[in-house]
Amino acid sequence: MRNMAQSFSQLFAAAAMAFAVAAVVAPAIAAGSARDADALADASYLYIATVRKDGNQSTAARVWFIATPDGQILFDTNTDSWKAKRIARGSPVIVWIGSATGPAFIGKAEVVGDQAVHDHMIEAIPRKYWLARMGLFGPKRAKFDSGQIITIRISPERDLPEGFQSQPGTPAPALSEKAVKQPNP
Repeated sequence: MRNMAQSFSQLFAAAAMAFAVAAVVAPAIAAGSARDADALADASYLYIATVRKDGNQSTAARVWFIATPDGQILFDTNTDSWKAKRIARGSPVIVWIGSATGPAFIGKAEVVGDQAVHDHMIEAIPRKYWLARMGLFGPKRAKFDSGQIITIRISPERDLPEGFQSQPGTPAPALSEKAVKQPNP
């Protein structure tokens, strides 16, 4: 009887934790566009492309991510990856939610050096991804401390049209709609 009460108590604690995590993630999802909010709620992956120096799109890479309560997105990457190098020099990012053909947006990205954000990623990624929970992958304090990985923060700027697809080597869309060039009459 005592073991059953203890098991019930543990189950209740797990349910309370799941509810608390959902309460924290829900505002983050609600902060984006309605289209993106639905997609982020179900997505396990993002596909991220950066803009090369010549203005063309890179190949989109699949990443694990965490949405923040203020509507931003966090992901970790190797310091020596092309996306890390391009983002460090100021490249915008093109993001597809859920699949390489999912809803897309363009956003500003920045490298985050805050240890509290790194700690959040170390805790949150294993809660979302079972391979990280098993310890096979995911961010570790030693990787941050040694400079092997960094965290990137994405602030969505604008949605891209339905059906917008990754086309490496083609011109990337403008960060703002105002920057989109209108054809001359």
